[in-house]
Amino acid sequence: MQNMEELLTRPALEAAPLILGTQLVYDSPEGRVSGRIVEVEAYRADDPASHSFRPVTTRTKALFGPPGTIYIYFIYGIHYCINIVLGNGQALLIRAVEPLEGIELMRWHRGIDDIKKLCNGPAKLVQAFGIPKEFNNHNFLAGPLRLEKSEKVPLSCIMTAPRIGISKATDKLWRFYIKNSPFIS
Repeated sequence: MQNMEELLTRPALEAAPLILGTQLVYDSPEGRVSGRIVEVEAYRADDPASHSFRPVTTRTKALFGPPGTIYIYFIYGIHYCINIVLGNGQALLIRAVEPLEGIELMRWHRGIDDIKKLCNGPAKLVQAFGIPKEFNNHNFLAGPLRLEKSEKVPLSCIMTAPRIGISKATDKLWRFYIKNSPFIS
């Protein structure tokens, strides 16, 4: 795979399929957890479904940070979701990961045993990893919560579909996932 810093400066629709297979790693105070990214959604600044479509707010400030910034937001009054900022208001929502390390810790955080259901949704993976909201506006390239290179997923194994849980721009095939992965949302 190419250099992670270079990948995170690409436009969202180019970066989305290339980020699949990358590892999300968190060296938490409780122990190390990691997972292979198997599903993301792309959002652009000109996208009415994106948080960056409207003027910058305290909540969305991180979306306009440099490439590699972590954007964590609160949804439905109970869950947190995590995004990889690509610069210029573009981001990738991490929708699902395949658990690799710290599976028992993930099970404890989620209160379930089924490995396929630990991280098969954006809020589920934040809960399973135990990612605190204080990581908002930090950087994915260094620190205890980071992205690590892995083997490139062949383009023939990458599928697209409409994004989930939005009410605008619903026709866009901007959800990217690894074909036949039992860990997608």
